[in-house]
Amino acid sequence: MDFSNIEPKALWQHFAALNAVPRPSKKEERVIAFMLNFGTSIGLDTQTDAIGNVIIKKAATAGMQDRQTVILQSHLDMVHQKNANTVFDFDQQGIDMYQDGDWIRAKGTTLGADNGIGVAAIMALLASTDIAHPALEAFFTIDEETGMTGAKQMDSSLLNGTILLNLDTEDDDELSVGCAGGIDTNTSFAYQETEVIDGYKLFKIQISGLLGGHSGMDIDKGRGNANKWLVRLLWEISQIMDVQLLSFDGGSLRNAIPREATTIIAVKDGSSLQTAIDTFTRTLREEYHLIEPHFAVQIQETKSALNAVPTHIFKQIIATLYGVQNGVYRMSPDIEGLVEASSSLARVVIENGSFTTQSLQRSSVESTKREISTAIQCAFENMDATVEQSGDYPGWKPNSSSAILQIMKQQYIDMFKETPKVKACHAGLECGLLSEKLPGVDMISFGPNIRAAHSPDECVQISSVQKFWAYFLNSLTHIPKV
Repeated sequence: MDFSNIEPKALWQHFAALNAVPRPSKKEERVIAFMLNFGTSIGLDTQTDAIGNVIIKKAATAGMQDRQTVILQSHLDMVHQKNANTVFDFDQQGIDMYQDGDWIRAKGTTLGADNGIGVAAIMALLASTDIAHPALEAFFTIDEETGMTGAKQMDSSLLNGTILLNLDTEDDDELSVGCAGGIDTNTSFAYQETEVIDGYKLFKIQISGLLGGHSGMDIDKGRGNANKWLVRLLWEISQIMDVQLLSFDGGSLRNAIPREATTIIAVKDGSSLQTAIDTFTRTLREEYHLIEPHFAVQIQETKSALNAVPTHIFKQIIATLYGVQNGVYRMSPDIEGLVEASSSLARVVIENGSFTTQSLQRSSVESTKREISTAIQCAFENMDATVEQSGDYPGWKPNSSSAILQIMKQQYIDMFKETPKVKACHAGLECGLLSEKLPGVDMISFGPNIRAAHSPDECVQISSVQKFWAYFLNSLTHIPKV
């Protein structure tokens, strides 16, 4: 896509260059090399720490040398998700973007505006020759989306700034001052397969077309979870006929609400199965007509060499998955409208004698994070599944006396003649970890309007990026003196 006619041109051009580089989480070698080449090509002090985070430093412009040094922080990796019918190799291809009115979108895949717009904004500032700013330390982290490894293992001795601006939120009228922590719960269970009963017919059932989205930011919107829907359907079918489960494959990424799920089952009576699915679909239409208007439940007779899950194990699995917590667990009693704790059943795979799940629990309060993660643990241990919990990261506690918050709040009012929303979010911003690694550093997070992050519907608003850019640059001129 040609961004030459969209302002701010430098930002969009850097975004296009960044999006041409495949950058999945845990495979950031190419984007790290890209950023190192960028920094050295413009003559700036450029280095990586041991884990692979990239640090680029730029001296203050004339008249700004007496200001505090500012750390500008965004992450290099992006969520890779595509529609089932989209042919795309994330490891080899750059993102295919297009303009849709006031929005930039990708063709059938995630866009990478999370957090590519933040990275591009910092790149545009570093490469500029006519923008006033204090001394800058650009800090580009890796693996934010699948474990925050870069923030966890950062070398804090390489940074000296006293203010940190995190450019990784998704509403341009909000200033974020807190976020949720999280923990991954992964489960596994092995079973002995059994043969499909003679005379039974095999059917493939697929649920698709759900909105999906970010399992933190969108968890309170009441969207469907394809894994939970398909489990519910299997339960309903099992109540009216004998059924054998051959396979189940639902969801994709640990931090995305599942949009699609597929199962292969064996039943004796295909017509009764179709009737049950039609009834189930009508029920979902009634329940979700305002939230999930475009979902589909498809069934087709199929063939498979797979064996089946034993009946008693099938009942255990379905009962466990049906009962496991998904969605909002507790709303915050302290901050109106904030989800305090939640869980998302992100991935379910059943096949070839193995049943595995991935889920992510989040909370802005450590005690309720332990509570919800323990609830998930107990649900699976109750059927003798093995449970492993890892990737624990802390939340970011709001600081109401933050100096940079007061400055940026006032600048927003002066520029846009309205008061910004000061909020904590239910996403896992790196600021939770960074606040531990950089004690005493004053932090705030902001960004442009990004919608449907972590899904193929992800998009970023052009006019909002322009607003964000102007606000970003203006804020840098009001950084306090040392």
